[in-house]
Amino acid sequence: KVRSVDEGAKSASTPKQEKAKKRDKGKSKATSEFHVVKASLSVSIPPVFATNQRAGVEEMLDSMIMRYIPAFQGVVLAHSNLHFLNSSATIIADCPFSVCAVGFDATVWSPRVSMKLAGKVNLCSPDHVSLLVHRTFNVSIPRNHIPTDHWEFEYGPAENDPEFGAGVTPEEDGEDGEKDGNEDGNGRWIHKITGEKLGGPEGYLEFTVIGLTVANEMLSLQGSIQPDPFSPEHALVALKAKSPPPAPASNVTLDEEDELEENENDEDDDFDTFEQLGRLGDEAEAAQLRQKEEEAAQASKEKREKKEKKRKRKE
Repeated sequence: KVRSVDEGAKSASTPKQEKAKKRDKGKSKATSEFHVVKASLSVSIPPVFATNQRAGVEEMLDSMIMRYIPAFQGVVLAHSNLHFLNSSATIIADCPFSVCAVGFDATVWSPRVSMKLAGKVNLCSPDHVSLLVHRTFNVSIPRNHIPTDHWEFEYGPAENDPEFGAGVTPEEDGEDGEKDGNEDGNGRWIHKITGEKLGGPEGYLEFTVIGLTVANEMLSLQGSIQPDPFSPEHALVALKAKSPPPAPASNVTLDEEDELEENENDEDDDFDTFEQLGRLGDEAEAAQLRQKEEEAAQASKEKREKKEKKRKRKE
């Protein structure tokens, strides 16, 4: 288990610090998305590292890098200042693993809701805009968090378009060696008046974090570029978009209604006819069975009468 040492230092704060905490209560204290956490960890070192315990601990800490750790509430980017809290390790019963407590500093990427970050646009679609923060972390901005009063989606040329499709040249790589995803052939978001693409010439877009998603130990963000990203109106727009459209009003005249009713009646009649034929077939089979039973009973009766007549003759 990973424990943050900062939590134990809260009780040792001075009265002035307590007053400052009360004064700042309710305000967002997360000023940076990166911070260093002093943590302690109890590890079980395999016997292969018996001669170099430090190398075994470093290998275990390396496995935490680029993973979301709930105790840190963020993604571990690096670790440093590794030190053993005790001068000896413990071996429990006949288990060959040595258990020891270590301390280290973890550099964590820990964004918070309501933070303002910037990412590079790498995909545009009518439903959302996808960004990359620090060329690593995914961000999705849904359509209801894009101010459609000022921005609209412009579809790109089709691949089989004889005018534009054959003349499209491959995209040039940027300064960092990445391709500009904002020029994707699927289309792009542009300003309704100026025609400027979303993100500007370099493709960097500032957004507000409105949600965090953890999946497969990776952290992804949900962003918004609305002036008031936490307004309930945006949630209502998303619900309306997901709800099915209402059924169109019917303009059927009375004559057409009569024809529809007649067609429905004809279908019902056809269904009743088939059902009736099935019943008749079952009744015919039942009648044949009854007839065979009666014939068998009559034949057995005649045999008994013949035997009775022969017996009387012999007497």
